[in-house]
Amino acid sequence: MKEITLGKSGLKAVQNGFGALPIQRVDNETAVKILHRAYEGGMRFFDTARDYTDSEKKLGLAFHGMWDKVIIATKTHAKTPEGFRKELATSLELLQTDCIDLYQFHQAQQCYRPGDGTGMYECMLEARDKGLIRHIGLTAHRLPVAMEAAESGLYETIQFPFSYLSSEKDLALVELCRKNNVGFIAMKSMSGGLITRSDAAMAYVSQFDHVMPIWGVQRMRELEEFLSYMDNTPVMTDEIRDFIKKEQEDLSGDFCRSCGYCMPCPAGIQINQCARMSQLLRRMPSADWLTEKWQAEMAKIPGCLHCNQCKSKCPYELDTPTLLQKNYEDYQEVLAGRRSVSV
Repeated sequence: MKEITLGKSGLKAVQNGFGALPIQRVDNETAVKILHRAYEGGMRFFDTARDYTDSEKKLGLAFHGMWDKVIIATKTHAKTPEGFRKELATSLELLQTDCIDLYQFHQAQQCYRPGDGTGMYECMLEARDKGLIRHIGLTAHRLPVAMEAAESGLYETIQFPFSYLSSEKDLALVELCRKNNVGFIAMKSMSGGLITRSDAAMAYVSQFDHVMPIWGVQRMRELEEFLSYMDNTPVMTDEIRDFIKKEQEDLSGDFCRSCGYCMPCPAGIQINQCARMSQLLRRMPSADWLTEKWQAEMAKIPGCLHCNQCKSKCPYELDTPTLLQKNYEDYQEVLAGRRSVSV
């Protein structure tokens, strides 16, 4: 597997990164075993966030005393300088390190700049001057924010959703980052679980020499699948190309990416799963989504308040209430046995 450089940051690692959001769902012992195995298998880029509950703590347990051997990227969701400094101090403590390789604004709603009145970019500069962080990045789900950041010259890396289901506009962002020597970190390269073939996902992303995919892992068997690509990296073949083309056709149009920006819902609807239930039923074992739990969750949809908060928050400009209703109707047909869920 090839090594990539994340733009002007100069950070180098094999093109097979570890996304540490899912390890918050397992216990400390399991998480440490997974993280150690990832390192033993050759992974060197690990991405987490202050928002990922105890993920940073688990990374600290696994890698304290050896941070010089891996790259750690974490994030702050703070909106004020006071919050920024508090979150940074907490991250350093939990990670058991005195310096973070890459510190990122998390799910940024704007491209922070020096002198914009927020003081947020100045906090990044202050932290770097003090030796608390080495490089400055930004993560976003909103394309205009990511594009502005990539153009600004202020950010060494951009993290954005990217997979073979991405749009032409998303591809333009990837190219802009290459042109401007900005490292591109690809989150959701499995599209929140809608992509079910990791070899196709890897073959697609590995075509881009400046893109670092981070794979969300919480089970050892998932990790082993990605580690197997270290020596046998999937390449684009006619079969994979045809498969991706069909996938793109099947998932064209409006579908939920499960980013969670719309949450929480005033009516208690779990939008980031319920609004894509039709795809989940087709692409995964349907029994997993026809349990009493998910029937109860889907039954909340008729109680939608039509407040349109979810619609206004969606970075993909989806008509979320309409999407929920369509998925509810499909779900009821499946329950009634009137529609097959086979792919």
